[in-house]
This record gives sequence, C-alpha cells and structure tokens, in this order.
Amino acid sequence: MQISSVFCRAQQANHMQRAAESRLSNVRAIATSAAAAWGIEALAAERREKRTIRRQADAAALVSLAEDRAFSENPDRGFPDRL
Repeated sequence: MQISSVFCRAQQANHMQRAAESRLSNVRAIATSAAAAWGIEALAAERREKRTIRRQADAAALVSLAEDRAFSENPDRGFPDRL
C-alpha cells in the first residue's frame, strides 16, 4: 500500500511542530531532518497520485473509444474507415 500525500504532509507538520517546541538542539535537528524527509516523500506521493489519475482518465478514454468503435449504424457494410 502506498502512503498518501496527505499523510506525508501531516507527518511533516508534526515533525516541524516538534522541532519548534523542543529546547534540545539534537531533538530539533532530528525533527527538522525528519520533516524534510517527509516533505520529499510527500512530493513523490503527489506524483504517484497524479500518475494514477492520469492513467484512470486514459483508461476511461480507451473504453469510450472502444464503445464508439463497436457501434455501427450500418453493421452489414462495416466501418467507414475500413476499405
């Protein structure tokens, strides 16, 4: 299962808040680097989600095209693009 971009952004915000509230420098450093890593993962998740949406749209277009191709007003003569 893929992690969603919403989850990644929530984790990024959580780590940024942890870094802002901490008095310890090592906790701030680790939380800041974790937030940066979650930000990078969120960008990758957004690209995956866009790619999935694009694939679904392409598949729907192919189904529509196949349905149009299957319909012929004059089935005994074939399709007009075939000679």
